[in-house]
Amino acid sequence: MKSLLKKFFNFGREPQAPKEIEIINSYEEEFKSASDLVLKEESASLKNRAQRTDQEAEPLDLLLPRAYALVREAARRTLNQRHFDVQVWGGIVLHRGAIAEMFTGEGKTLTATLPLYLNALAGRGAHLVTVNDYLAKLHAVLMGQIYHFLGLTTACILHDSAFIYDPTWRVAKTEDKEQGSPADKDRDTKGGFLVHGEFLRPISRKEAYLADITYGTNHEFGFDYLRDNLTYSLESRVQRELNFAIIDEVDSILIDEARTPLIISVNDKESSEYYKVFARAVRSLVKGEDYLVDEKLKSVEILGPGIDKIEKITSITNLYAAENIRLVHFLEASLKAKALFEKDKDYVVKDGAIILVDQFTGRLMMGRRYSAGLHQAIEAKEGVYVKEETRTYAQISIQNYFRLYKKISGMTGTAQTSAEEFHKVYKLEVHTIPSNKTFVRKDLPDLVFKNTEAKYRAIVNDIKERHKLGQPVLIG
Repeated sequence: MKSLLKKFFNFGREPQAPKEIEIINSYEEEFKSASDLVLKEESASLKNRAQRTDQEAEPLDLLLPRAYALVREAARRTLNQRHFDVQVWGGIVLHRGAIAEMFTGEGKTLTATLPLYLNALAGRGAHLVTVNDYLAKLHAVLMGQIYHFLGLTTACILHDSAFIYDPTWRVAKTEDKEQGSPADKDRDTKGGFLVHGEFLRPISRKEAYLADITYGTNHEFGFDYLRDNLTYSLESRVQRELNFAIIDEVDSILIDEARTPLIISVNDKESSEYYKVFARAVRSLVKGEDYLVDEKLKSVEILGPGIDKIEKITSITNLYAAENIRLVHFLEASLKAKALFEKDKDYVVKDGAIILVDQFTGRLMMGRRYSAGLHQAIEAKEGVYVKEETRTYAQISIQNYFRLYKKISGMTGTAQTSAEEFHKVYKLEVHTIPSNKTFVRKDLPDLVFKNTEAKYRAIVNDIKERHKLGQPVLIG
């Protein structure tokens, strides 16, 4: 209700810039005239105030104006990029644990440096979640220059490695090159600095999480969390407290991929043999005498005489004893395969493999497999190669993983369309940040066609016309 009322009363109004922007701008001349050393000392002072132990640490909200002004000046000196007021606005929204909707090209990467720096001052770490490894490396190298200038460390987590931003690493690699080492094979020969390895020194994953600011993908952060929960000692864990995260392309990660499960599983080599044993055992069972079938519910129930037969055939004393309880899974799957699934109706055997049949169309569903061991049971029943079953050791959805953070915020160019869902599921408000300059691009209305053929014909004709005019075309 609160969200709906807010939408209703703010409808058509221009969003109001936060009052902090004026205060941040008032520090600009002071920091512009200061030396590099003075700026570094100011950063150390802010860090001390955020982590003070002799008395109560200062709230980050009080440190925000000077911290943001400091990052803006550091960015100007290191990257020759000064944050626009609307980027500072976006940074304030992100710090408050909300979603900043910023149009494409408005500089979300630079915007994120403000809240990342501020929240990292407290010493509990700040994460920037990107959509792929390349962006994690790129942002760590580019934005790492700002954080390094201000005395903070920057790391990135990749699929099979972790790195820390280290400006001295370039010198070491240049020396390798002079000595003919292959270590420099990824260097950009055109003279531009490179993301593949330059300035990024390899470190352990644990060290990467101990850095002040860590870049990485949602999958890497999530899987590291799962692996930490499978370790036998606290020392083996790589992650620390999940403090603050900014999620880039937040609608893609928190809505489109929200229910996607992150799963750590291993092949269960023993299971293949068990399916073969129970497939042979259930052949002697008689419907109605040893088990009951409910065709409508697609379920099967083994009876007392059936259990006795299975125990006799497999030489198991008590199938339902605690130490044998896992074997019940193989029995149930094998009995279902025998009683409920019919060859050349529910599946076919082709080239030594079980291929499922779509019950609505009758077509073969190549590559599809039944879950919960049922496919393995059918393979054993038909005497074909039984593929190893996987056992899930740890699992979490992307949605539930990000709920573990003390504070999350996000950036995207398309958040308002999902604003209601963000508020309901994550309690995240969406704020639309104005563009720095007035838009000159024309957003044309959608074109709707009767069928796909007409649509593609129109696309081809449009591309031809624009190509003649010399216009570049991006086709999705």
